[in-house]
This record gives sequence, C-alpha cells and structure tokens, in this order.
Amino acid sequence: MRYLDQTRLPDEEVWKETSDYREIARAISRLEVRGAPLIGITAAYGLALAAAAGEDVVRAAEELRATRPTAVNLPWALDRCLRATEGLSEPAEVKKRLVGEAIAIHEEDIAANHRIGEYGAALLDNDTQSILTHCNAGALATGGYGTALGVIRSAHLGACPRTVYVNETRPLLQGARLTAWELSRDHIPCVIIVDSAAGSYMRRGEIDAVITGADRITANGDVANKIGTYPLAVLARENDIPFYVAAPTSTIDLSLASGDEIPIEERSPTEVTSLRIVRIAPWARDVLAENRAFDVTPNKYVTAIITENGVARAPYQETIAALCKQEVPARG
Repeated sequence: MRYLDQTRLPDEEVWKETSDYREIARAISRLEVRGAPLIGITAAYGLALAAAAGEDVVRAAEELRATRPTAVNLPWALDRCLRATEGLSEPAEVKKRLVGEAIAIHEEDIAANHRIGEYGAALLDNDTQSILTHCNAGALATGGYGTALGVIRSAHLGACPRTVYVNETRPLLQGARLTAWELSRDHIPCVIIVDSAAGSYMRRGEIDAVITGADRITANGDVANKIGTYPLAVLARENDIPFYVAAPTSTIDLSLASGDEIPIEERSPTEVTSLRIVRIAPWARDVLAENRAFDVTPNKYVTAIITENGVARAPYQETIAALCKQEVPARG
C-alpha cells in the first residue's frame, strides 16, 4: 500500500509504501494519513494487508479502530469490512473479499464527494463571492475530490467563489499547509487568515458563506469537526452568514442522539507548545497546555448538511434519517 505523508506537506511530497497493517495504524495515529473519510478508507486497506499477511483480521481491526476515536468513518469502514467476511473460512477468500471491499469503499467515497460537490454548489449563487473554510476537507482528507473543498471545486467551475478564505487551523495548520496547497494546485485563489481573524472578516462583510467538513454527525444534526469550528458557526449566525457542513453519510452516526455523546480526541500538548520541532511556549513547570482535537457544533448553528444523497435542513432528526435511508446510486 502506498500513501502520501501529509505531515511533510507543503514542503515535500513524500510517498511511503508498506505491507504491514501496523504501519498503517501508526500512520493514522501520527496524522500522516488524516481526514475522516480517508482514515476509514486507509483502515479498510490496512485490514486487507493484515489478511494478506495471514494476520488475525479481527485483532487487526481492533488495533486500527483504536487509533483515533472521534471520526466515525473509521469504525464504519472496519465494521463493513468485517461483515463482508462473515461465513468465510479460507484465508484466500477472506483476503479477496477484504481487498474488494476496500476498493469499493474507496470508489464509493470518490463518487460521493462529486455528488456532494454538485449539491453544495447548487446552494451557492453568484452573490457568493467569498467562502471561508476551516481545516482540510479536500482530496487529502477523502478518497479524492473532497467534501467541503469538493463543494468549492464544483462551485469554482461555475465562476464562484472568487476568493476562498482559509483558516490556518491551529495547532497543526491543516488549513495553511494542506488546504492552501490543494487550492493552489487547482489554481483557485485563496487567502490564509489566522483563526482568530474570522469574526473580523465576517463583521466587515468579507465572508459570504462558511463551509466545513465533519468527523461525526449525530442523529440530531450536531457536528463534530476540527477544534475551532464551533466558534465559526456562532460567528456566522451572529453575522447572518450561512454555515454549511459537507460530509458523506458514512460520517453520520445515528446511534448517537446528540453531540454530547461524541468522544473527543485529546492529542499531545506538544502540538500546541511547538510548531513542528520549534518550541514556542516557555519551558516552565507551571505552563501547561491542552490539545482537544475537535469541538461540537450544535445543530441550531448549522444552515444545512450536504451529503451525497442530498441536503438536510432542520428538523435534522427527520431529514438526516431520510437521507441515510436512501440508496446510493450504483457505481459506474
């Protein structure tokens, strides 16, 4: 399996290759591979690698599942793969089935991203000249094309938006490093701003819409996404700006009633006290840091949730359930 090490971007485009599912688990934990849909896809391929090596796939699935707790796409993909092998005993058949399932999950995600892009672009009009996005929800975070960036890419084909404002997204700068890198490769103009500047830009009328991805969406429409998303949604409401969330239905967790039940990943404090290898905080015993990787945006701040099956609006309890019941169009 070959994957792009996202921790090296934008300075270097480094591809790594492995046949060990444990290395895949480490890559997910280290954020070399990141983004809710992509870690699900990657874990599915990792499970296929485990089968190819004659490993216990149930144990491998648990190791992969434990890497990151918030994004639901990870357990969703692993559970789907394990269900696909039920009743199979021959190792060769298990391997074949897991490879096929991983490829199917990957291809379905790419197709879903394009449909999300089409549905999202239809929500925007020529008056939407500037969009603000947070973190990275592009091809780097998915099987390809992107969710939030998929909407921006599709909208750009129709000549809007003219400008994309990109939150730097502290502490690991996924916006400044990754989203800006993707947009530059597509020749879509973007402006990187510090996270705390977003409210000022909104108040001055420089933002027409906000769009983000998601790592988990609950049955009532609460949304977990990269830390800093919740204040953006509140600011958007205060300034009468639509706040859109773009995500495949695999990101929706109907087993959770609200965002209060979503497990929030706590990452190393060193990601806050350092920029890569450069220490920026004092070395002092009484200087501490916390690093919650995600926050939860209550559904009342969400204008619409864009999925591959259509657009959900309040009351989300009803519209999300309806979208999740729809059949995904056949591939090809």
